[in-house]
Amino acid sequence: MQPTLVFVRHGETSWNAEGRLQGQRDIPLNDKGRGQALRNGRALADSLAELAEFDFVASPLGRARETMEIVREALGLDPAAYRLDDRLKEVAFGEWEGSTLAELKVSDPKRIEARDADLWRFKPDKGESYQGLSERVGHWFESLERPTLAVAHGGVGRVLRVRLFGVDPNEAVGWTFPQDKAFRWQSGAETLI
Repeated sequence: MQPTLVFVRHGETSWNAEGRLQGQRDIPLNDKGRGQALRNGRALADSLAELAEFDFVASPLGRARETMEIVREALGLDPAAYRLDDRLKEVAFGEWEGSTLAELKVSDPKRIEARDADLWRFKPDKGESYQGLSERVGHWFESLERPTLAVAHGGVGRVLRVRLFGVDPNEAVGWTFPQDKAFRWQSGAETLI
C-alpha cells in the first residue's frame, strides 16, 4: 500500500501563458503563478491536519521550488525546509523547448505528425518521451515511505495518474493539468483540493 501523495503542479509562468514547451528550462513563476501557489497553500492548510507526518519534496527547477516555498509559508512552515529530487523534473522537450505546438506544426511538421501518432513514446530530438519520464518518476514513486507533498510539473502529474489509476497513456499526455488545484491521491482515490 502506497502512502498518501499530495501533488501540486507549479504555478503559471510566462511560457505557460504563451503555450510554450518549457520542459527542463528554468522559467520563473509569473504573478498569476505566485497567486496560484498561495491559493494551493491556503487550501492545503484547511484540509491537511496531519502535516507533521509529511515529507516535502520538489523538482529542482525554480518554478517548482518557488511554488513549494509559497505553499509551505501558507502552511505556517519554514519555506526552505524541503528536499529536492531530480527525478521530479519535467519531461525534457529537447530542441523543442521554447516553441509552441503551433510554431512546430510549421517548422517541424513531420515530427509533429510522429508525435501525434504516439504521444506516449514520441521523443523530440535531444529530449525524452513520456514513457521515459514515467520510468524516472516511477522510481521516485516506489521510493515513498511516508505521506508526501510533492511540487512538480504537469508531465510528472500525468504519468503519476497513469501509474495510479490506469489512465490510458496517450490520453493522459493530452490532459490539461491545473495549476490552481492540488490533488490528494490516497488508497486508490483522487481528491481535488
